Amino acid sequence: MATLDPQDSLVFSDESETAKRRLSRSPWRVLIADDDPEIHAVTKLALSDFVLENREIEFLSAYSGAETIRILRDEPNVAMVLLDVVMEQDDSGLRAVQQIRQELGNEEIRIILRTGQPGYAPEEDVITTYDINDYKTKTELTRNKLLTTVVSALRSYRQIRTINQSRKGLEKIIRAAANLMERHSIINFSEGVVTQLASLLGMNPEGLLCVRSESEELEERIIVLGAAGHYAGAIQQPLEAINNDAVLSAVMECLQAREHVYLPQATVFYIQSKGLHAAAYLENQRKLELIDHQLLEIFLANITIGFENVNLFEELKAAAYRDPLTGLPNRAEFSRLLQESLTRETENVFAICDVRHFSDVNETLGQDVGNKLLHAIGERFSAAFKDDVVVARIGADVFGLIGSRQNITPERIRQIYSEPYSAGEDRIPVTMTVGLTQLHDAQSGLDILKQCYIALKNAKLHKLNGYAYFHPQMEEDTSRRLDLVRRLRSDFLANKLEVWFQPQVSVNELKVTGFEALLRWPQADGSYIPPAEFIPLAEYSGLIVDIGAWVLEESCRALRELSTLCGRTLRMAVNVSIPQFRNLEFPNQVERVLQQYNIAEGRLELEITESIVMDDPTMVIEILKRLRSRGVGIAIDDFGVGFSSLNYIQQLPVSKLKIDRTFVQQADTSSGAVLVETISRMGQQLGLETIVEGIETVEQLNYFRQLKIAEAQGYIFAKPMPLAALKEMLELGQCSLSLLSTTPK
Repeated sequence: MATLDPQDSLVFSDESETAKRRLSRSPWRVLIADDDPEIHAVTKLALSDFVLENREIEFLSAYSGAETIRILRDEPNVAMVLLDVVMEQDDSGLRAVQQIRQELGNEEIRIILRTGQPGYAPEEDVITTYDINDYKTKTELTRNKLLTTVVSALRSYRQIRTINQSRKGLEKIIRAAANLMERHSIINFSEGVVTQLASLLGMNPEGLLCVRSESEELEERIIVLGAAGHYAGAIQQPLEAINNDAVLSAVMECLQAREHVYLPQATVFYIQSKGLHAAAYLENQRKLELIDHQLLEIFLANITIGFENVNLFEELKAAAYRDPLTGLPNRAEFSRLLQESLTRETENVFAICDVRHFSDVNETLGQDVGNKLLHAIGERFSAAFKDDVVVARIGADVFGLIGSRQNITPERIRQIYSEPYSAGEDRIPVTMTVGLTQLHDAQSGLDILKQCYIALKNAKLHKLNGYAYFHPQMEEDTSRRLDLVRRLRSDFLANKLEVWFQPQVSVNELKVTGFEALLRWPQADGSYIPPAEFIPLAEYSGLIVDIGAWVLEESCRALRELSTLCGRTLRMAVNVSIPQFRNLEFPNQVERVLQQYNIAEGRLELEITESIVMDDPTMVIEILKRLRSRGVGIAIDDFGVGFSSLNYIQQLPVSKLKIDRTFVQQADTSSGAVLVETISRMGQQLGLETIVEGIETVEQLNYFRQLKIAEAQGYIFAKPMPLAALKEMLELGQCSLSLLSTTPK
């Protein structure tokens, strides 16, 4: 059986001149458009022996502008047109140029305008106005100049056409590859290979694709996996079943030689993929050109990858609904089972169990131990519930449960994780937070999952007994919190938040010593949303970082104005939250504001809560030491409420303790007095200043005077107020409280 010379097969990677000549011998098609027959004869004579790139010229003739357009509409692949300006009308050629480019949309053809009346259409106007490639008078087109013009135009046409063919071919390849990627079975894919090969070449799909395994001998059966046209009935049959010796011989030759085979009536493309060899046999309906071979090489490279993708798809499909680490159903399968549960009459309970502080296991013991722990949790849950409950892993450290009310209860779940888990050589105790729900008007599996997560978040937020059941009010609360966060962000960006200030007073002299900056969120109706409601939301959403930076700057700006007003240096206390401490830029922000507003040492005081200290003591201590070195005071707000910071009080670079208002209110009881006096003595013995907040009566003030508390703040002195009101009050009182009606004597 005849095949191409071995050099021909190198056309895909070696574009030698010999290969090009074999693949591209069709003539250049040149249209002569002129109403003078003599011009046709002279032009053909001048170019009669013309050969460029081993291609001769095939002439077409038109004698009017209308005929020119008709020919170009019907005849493809005309490379250039020698177009007379004046034919049936004075501007026929010029109008033909516009029709070629605009009406026919032919951007590839090269247009050479010729004129015998150069004065009628000035060269500069024509060149700039019309999309032509050259403009010559007939008298100046000698044979040599005509040859030069034609060679330049034809080479330009070939380059443009090659670029366009490559672009269109690549677009076809992309579409074909996308089509094939949608075929997820090997049979469908193989049939698509034949169809797309034919489509890429502009042929009817008459062919087949045959494969044999890597491990098989050549004599073993070759199976037809895909076929189209009159071969369609051979799918899933041995190749011999088509009863065509020529096809059989060509396919065998291709697989044996492991290269493409070119025949007069067909082309057999060799495709190698992981684990198999394939041959795509396609009947030829026209001669393949160089550009066809180049594009086919790209397409066949995609086919190779496609075969591997199809083989992997079945494995992926099997794994799509299974967690590879634990072997349990994954989130997708869990969601599907939730959806199915809506159609059942049984009243199930649905739960998600979040492993607390799982990241600590990964960080301290390593990810391998973490994976073993997750596997052990999955095994114990499955063993405890057996087949009565669906156990799934739906997140990194989150497990999902579907079962009856009797099986899924918080007590049962707690019992399962009560004993430590074995993860390799480690015994690791585990606690979980659980969100549970039943069907509360859920319309989909995702609704059920959403209810579980709302319950889980509620359990975490309110620190319940490790679990919470969903009820509709939770969703309303969640929606309201989200709405508040959205509005808070919007109002903050619109500069609607306000910083108010409450004076801090020396207990003995009753002079203002400083202020505490307090954030306020006014509403359109004149009301205010309580800080206790919106600040936790700002912290949870991370918005508090930007708000806190703004409060710090506003407070320092106000401090400069207030110090000037009182004629002495005062102090400003600003509250700081956990997210601000976690922001790496926080110390830099503080230092930048100190410098910007020229705040002297000891005049800015940051109030932190005990929860900040306990969040990450090492980090907090490091940051506080840096700030203290810059002269920033540090006060522990609400000291004694949590008792948690007592272990770190000696390590912290603290300058002040702030006694919480709850102790003030209980100071008239024996137990309350003991606590207040203990905190007061502790501060004195540690060399720390002490300030008490929430003073409302003269009796309370006198009590804390006896304890030698230096400073206080509370309604007895002044309520928090905007900066303008505070400045007015200080001006009236000359920066003391002697003019206030509530001033104690």
